[in-house]
Amino acid sequence: MTDVTPVPEMTAPRRPWYVSALLAAVGVTLLLLAAWGYARWQSPYPFYGTAYRGAAAVPLSGTAQDGQPYTFTPGTGGQTTALFFGFTHCATICPLTLSYLNKVRQALPEEQRRNFQVLFVSIDPARDTPARLGEYVSYFGSGTGLRVPEPALGTAARAYGVGYQKADVQGAEYQMNHTTATYLIDAAGRVRVLWDYTQLPEVPRVLADVQYVMEHP
Repeated sequence: MTDVTPVPEMTAPRRPWYVSALLAAVGVTLLLLAAWGYARWQSPYPFYGTAYRGAAAVPLSGTAQDGQPYTFTPGTGGQTTALFFGFTHCATICPLTLSYLNKVRQALPEEQRRNFQVLFVSIDPARDTPARLGEYVSYFGSGTGLRVPEPALGTAARAYGVGYQKADVQGAEYQMNHTTATYLIDAAGRVRVLWDYTQLPEVPRVLADVQYVMEHP
């Protein structure tokens, strides 16, 4: 009978912890560089908001705050437009958005200010009458409130990637859950930048985005 000497099992040497940490850091760095590169591909200008590659904005028709028919036709009149979908019973997001957009507008030089408008589209046409929209928008400065009836409102909102839904509140009137983005549309009628409402308090940075778009339609 032949003796067989067992061969020791070979195991891979354990990777030092600092090598794993270094590889993880490299992976994160590559991911961030890829995100940065994609953002720069979207736009060579380092926008504070999220850059868009010039998607055509969708027209909106309804009743303005003065009770008259109103159609927003992107790319006409040389206007740059900050477009926001909200409602007048909104507790925080809508008031903050309109307030900061007005600060941005007031910070523009007079000539640019004449070509910059804020358009507030109600996602709650059942309660937001033109008169109520007028009082609400004018409280926060200069802007246009627009009431668009359903189903046209839903169609337009989807075209902009805006979602909204009625939410029942116990012991109170219903509220509306909705997308909190503001869309910046240039004078050629293209969506150029999107800001979340949490970004708007950085007025100088938002202002820089607006001025770049106004100067480079």
